[in-house]
Amino acid sequence: MEQTESNGMDKVVNCFKNRPDAVARLICFPWAGGGSIHYARWGNVLSSSVEVLAVKLPGRESRAKEPFFENMQQIVDEVISVLLPLLKEKPFALFGHSFGAFTSFAVADALKKIHNMEPVHIFLSGASAPYSETRIKTPKRSDLSDEDFLKWLISIGGTPPELLANPEVLKLFLPTLKADLHVVENYRCNKASSPLFSCPVTCFDGKDDIPHDLQAWKDITSGDFTIKMFHGSHFYLKDSGNEKIILDYITKHLETSEMDYL
Repeated sequence: MEQTESNGMDKVVNCFKNRPDAVARLICFPWAGGGSIHYARWGNVLSSSVEVLAVKLPGRESRAKEPFFENMQQIVDEVISVLLPLLKEKPFALFGHSFGAFTSFAVADALKKIHNMEPVHIFLSGASAPYSETRIKTPKRSDLSDEDFLKWLISIGGTPPELLANPEVLKLFLPTLKADLHVVENYRCNKASSPLFSCPVTCFDGKDDIPHDLQAWKDITSGDFTIKMFHGSHFYLKDSGNEKIILDYITKHLETSEMDYL
């Protein structure tokens, strides 16, 4: 990946393990308020056949001094401008949880419409399809006062208690979370009249989370569509048992996708 650093690769992507011989790349998009480390470490865990690139957004980690993006188009433009050369090299898949599911979809949408490129698999977690009734009716949270916002955060679970108990850390975390929610709450997308993709799409979700309209994602592809439910609430994927199942599933599908791609 050395040759691509000049176009901002190391700024926009966190890769713990370069795997030049990997059969496929997995591009992971953070949840709202999230960084890249959670997914970047998947690169150490997954087999050598998959190289993991975790997207880093402005306003956090090594990009803490940069202003937050204000809309989905900015995320899509930056990610594609940096990753396009890599995506042309070998098969790639996308993974995103919650806010990350929307950014994954928005990036896939642009890649298809502008560059006529498709992932070999899209993995979407913890989110209703953007054009579904459930999603459109979701109340906006990014404009809430910090106090009301915190109450809501606690109610959905998944925010570490030690974070909520530490006002200093919280002060750093809340603006990032609100900025990401602002992006997703203002992201509009109409249901396509025919499926955009032909690749397989898999939806993951926690059984105890607020119900999402996962079924509506089926409309984006003419390929295989699968829903897998896990024990747990919104951050079910942080559970090590669940994570192992997810990673095994992703590995299996990416290793076999190489045959379909050729």
